Amino acid sequence: MDPLHATVHRSLTEIESSEWHRYFDGGDPFLSWHFLTGLEASGCTTVETGWQPTHVRLEQSGSLVGLVPAYLKTHSYGEYVFDWSWADAWQRMGLRYYPKLVTAIPFTPATGQRFAQIDNDQVGLPQVAAGVKALCESLDVSSWHVLFLEESASAQLSDCGMSQRLTTQFHWFNRGYRDFQDFLDRFSSRKRKNLRREREQISRQGLSLITLKGEAITPEHWQFFHRCYQTTYAKRSGHGGYLTEASLPEACSELGQAPVMVIAQRERQPVAAALFFEGADTLYGRYWGCLAEFDYLHFEACYYRGIEYCIEKGLSRFDPGAQGEHKIQRGFEPILTYSNHWIVDEKLREAVARFSAQESEHVRAYQREAATLLPFKQEGDQPA
Repeated sequence: MDPLHATVHRSLTEIESSEWHRYFDGGDPFLSWHFLTGLEASGCTTVETGWQPTHVRLEQSGSLVGLVPAYLKTHSYGEYVFDWSWADAWQRMGLRYYPKLVTAIPFTPATGQRFAQIDNDQVGLPQVAAGVKALCESLDVSSWHVLFLEESASAQLSDCGMSQRLTTQFHWFNRGYRDFQDFLDRFSSRKRKNLRREREQISRQGLSLITLKGEAITPEHWQFFHRCYQTTYAKRSGHGGYLTEASLPEACSELGQAPVMVIAQRERQPVAAALFFEGADTLYGRYWGCLAEFDYLHFEACYYRGIEYCIEKGLSRFDPGAQGEHKIQRGFEPILTYSNHWIVDEKLREAVARFSAQESEHVRAYQREAATLLPFKQEGDQPA
């Protein structure tokens, strides 16, 4: 078989949008050429921010066989698969962990396609992965990390010697519900009353919520959303977040009806906003921010309105983002997410493999335990 030739693109604009969309999932808004180039153009993914575009094009005998979105990282922020302890270990040994190569959607812990699907009988994912591994040495990186990829692709990379890590998220699944009440009827009596009480508090605080989609989201709405986003990030993390004011309008400008914004108002004045993205069969909850604190507003805007939207649109799944055990009591089920990791140094690669295997056992046990805390009725429960 002829060898693979790798080309690094320092901007996605070096790849034609038509070619990119020919091979990447058109139902995933985060894989859109326009979304990713929008993050570049607005200054979010640059050398200065530590997210340098390093997209990989693989060819064999002059024919395209692989496309891999990737970034050269000088830190581990905005990834949601935490490897700070690895970086510390490298430093203690007098080694350099950064830069590293990361295949991921920046600031987006949503599972999706991470490698182009190109029909070729001789070149599959193992060969594409081998091509990127070889590139790691010429890029002088410590490691390559593929984050939030599909389970089947993760299994293939595991077979190629890339350590698999597991994390847990909490997703909502549409069981053919007619409306929100139909979903709520699955809850045990006490949990159902608790959730109803939370929703009732919204109107009692004088709050109302509106949902906007696609072109209905005006520049003024985007400006307000960014203000909320920065305010909440500053309270939580001490900085204004990863996104510039221009980034989301720029990234979403060609996404059609995919962006969905929920705005909370009080006395006709906006006080909070949540941003979602609609995919082919999934709603993705991505960002939230508020200018003032209200009881249960976060749950209403970020979870319950998302569930209602999925039921109304017939979407099968709602991915509200990373972390958050409080989602369990609101009907979000624990699921596993996958990442794979290639360490250039062979001895350190073996140490990471042992760590990842042990960690995965704990994650699986946690997922099983979390599933026992779901609020749904058990057999024999009496209706309320």
